[in-house]
Amino acid sequence: MSIKNDLFLRALKGETVERPPVWMMRQAGRYLPEFMALKDKYDFFTRCETPELASEITVQPIRRYGMDAAILFSDILVIPQAMNIDVEMKPNFGPYLPNPIRSQKDLDRVIVPDIQDSLGYVMEAIKMTKEKLNDEIPLIGFAGSPWTILCYCVQGQGSKNFDKAKELCFTQPVVAHALLQKITDTTIAYLKAKVAAGVNAVQVFDSWGGMLSPTDYQEFSWQYIQQIIDALKDEIPVIAFGKGCWFALKDMSTSGASALGVDWTCSPQNARYLSGGKITLQGNFDPSRLLSPPAEIKKMVTQMINEFGKDRYIANLGHGILPNIPLENAKAFVDAVKEYKG
Repeated sequence: MSIKNDLFLRALKGETVERPPVWMMRQAGRYLPEFMALKDKYDFFTRCETPELASEITVQPIRRYGMDAAILFSDILVIPQAMNIDVEMKPNFGPYLPNPIRSQKDLDRVIVPDIQDSLGYVMEAIKMTKEKLNDEIPLIGFAGSPWTILCYCVQGQGSKNFDKAKELCFTQPVVAHALLQKITDTTIAYLKAKVAAGVNAVQVFDSWGGMLSPTDYQEFSWQYIQQIIDALKDEIPVIAFGKGCWFALKDMSTSGASALGVDWTCSPQNARYLSGGKITLQGNFDPSRLLSPPAEIKKMVTQMINEFGKDRYIANLGHGILPNIPLENAKAFVDAVKEYKG
């Protein structure tokens, strides 16, 4: 079956389009009242692990706003869960990992799991979502980068600087690299299973890549993302998104990824220059700017598209949408892209 609205897939291929495609990171989520209604009834991992709920949450924003792509509702931390690392989602706190990995002994209990056995529920959610989408638009699957997953596994929770994660890398590099490789092997198997289940593209989120210096980024993050791209690029388009990683755009642009995500701290002109001007870019509207009045949002979105150029471009935010964004402001963002006349 071909996808009826294939604008997103065409932009990933670098084809000429009438307007850029649009979707928003974290679009399936907590700024929507219909999502909050389910959140009140079911805890976080129940929503991730119940295919009916995950697929419903995935299509909620599509029904409301008509984005050009859906992204499966899930979480990057289902990977450590499957690897025998406990993960809890604490209300008003965020992820909490009670037994962080800080030594070889801790690492010994970490497994590379059987994906169907431990994460089969994600594949079921993909199949259910594909039925609901009915080939109208593409579905994106995702995973966290190995470095970003390591940050949580070692720190045990969110952090402003992930000092314990860095400490492990710099004092016990053998343990850190072994953990990164286990995460990488699991992630490749996981994303390949998602492709088999029917996703049309995948995105790797390196949310904490910008915590590392350019040299350390190559050693502890990028080389593992490159392994993931190498394993998947012949099967499916891969989007690589490193928050705060403008310094790596040149390496990323020759990686075989189909597109690169850009955050709001890097101007469209710089992003095009640093990435060599030939690869599709995605981004980079500041999520907090969705708090501006709708008319202003529309103006800024049009300017953003003009600066990136309508081709080889996917309109998106520079990171995930915030929970306190008014519904009409999210609509203004999507509509501005759909109404774009270049």
